[in-house]
Amino acid sequence: MQTLDLRGVTCPTNFVMAKLELEDIEVGTTVEFLIDDGEPVKNVPRSLKDEGHKLLGLQERDGYYVLTLEKGAE
Repeated sequence: MQTLDLRGVTCPTNFVMAKLELEDIEVGTTVEFLIDDGEPVKNVPRSLKDEGHKLLGLQERDGYYVLTLEKGAE
């Protein structure tokens, strides 16, 4: 599973980086994104879901979140 660390990256740059990462992988692939609390955890999952990706989980870890999703069709 691929993991992209977006901690410390502000909105909307973190969403743009996540979207670019997803362009390079196959549909159906599971990816993890590490995101900060606050605006990122509110906006990134919603924006990626709106793009057609399937959210599989959002877990809080030590001060950040792990967003797991499956790449959807483009």
